[in-house]
Amino acid sequence: MNSGIDLQGSFIETLSDLGLPYALAKALWLPLPMLLMIIGSTVGVLVVVWLERKISAAAQQRIGPEYAGPLGVLQPVADGIKLVFKEDVIPAKADPWLFTLGPVLVVVPVFLSYLIVPFGQNVNITDLNVGIFLWIALSSIAPIGLLMSGYASNNKYSLLGGLRAAAQSISYEIPLALAVLAVVMMSNSLSTVDIVEQQSGYGILGWNIWRQPVGFIIFWISALAECERLPFDLPEAEEELVAGYQTEYTGMKFALFYLGSYINLVLSALVFAVLYLGGWEFIVPLDQFAGWIGVSETTPWLQVLTASLGIIMTLIKAYFLVFIAVLLRWTVPRVRIDQLLNLGWKFLLPVALANLLITAGLKLAFPIAFGG
Repeated sequence: MNSGIDLQGSFIETLSDLGLPYALAKALWLPLPMLLMIIGSTVGVLVVVWLERKISAAAQQRIGPEYAGPLGVLQPVADGIKLVFKEDVIPAKADPWLFTLGPVLVVVPVFLSYLIVPFGQNVNITDLNVGIFLWIALSSIAPIGLLMSGYASNNKYSLLGGLRAAAQSISYEIPLALAVLAVVMMSNSLSTVDIVEQQSGYGILGWNIWRQPVGFIIFWISALAECERLPFDLPEAEEELVAGYQTEYTGMKFALFYLGSYINLVLSALVFAVLYLGGWEFIVPLDQFAGWIGVSETTPWLQVLTASLGIIMTLIKAYFLVFIAVLLRWTVPRVRIDQLLNLGWKFLLPVALANLLITAGLKLAFPIAFGG
């Protein structure tokens, strides 16, 4: 079923009808998706920060933030304001250029990755034919910023944190890519929209989580390691490295690290929902539901309802995964750095490779069931 309307086409067509040249109308459209993406992802981070505080408090049988707004909902805003007004200090012997560029290299690729996340068949900023490849490529840039920040800080703890971040990212990037390639192979496309459409038609039974039971576990573990969430927060382990590569950072530069970490967590949850949980698809196929109640698929109000449900379903799936990630923080102990690297290289990498080969074999043997 067509989920929603073509926002870009409608915007450009409306301005053209008002007398503006097509080229100018298209130029006016270009900054809007980027602005929408930045605002949406930032609001998403504020929600996640509040959720993490409240879920962590519940896991520890306490209340959490209560006074900054109703139920403490303004606490993340208060944290952000505090970081904005903090003094921006650059250590005397640090490299000022690399020290400043490091946080930027961490945040910008994550923001750009949101371009490929679809919330509906036509409710997305861009549908690239190589969307998944772009996400994998962009996610490999962030460790360069972390290593740069650790080196430029002129602090032994920061340097160790940066080296750990680079080693950790390289170790888990490959199993993550192999797990994603298995889904791409089944979908015959690198487009996130095509991957979701390949899972449509059968409701919850058509989702890739049933056809890729090993792949989704590999993806989730690797995504947590890429986001440096517990039990994989070795690069910033407070007990060992005094916050690692963040040690010398204050003010807005520290806020960028903080922002990038949570944006990456939400992004990973959204990509997981797209790859394995059917993206914007409902538990029951909506076209089948429309047939039950005797409504045509082309009914305008049904298309609006479908688009709205698509956005809601994508967010529900993503924030459920965020909830799981927060619970893991307080239930699983932190691993040692050697255990972390062993898990990536000696276990996840061969299992992910075997999963990819088995998927290729099953696709050849059962092309209909595995997207042949």
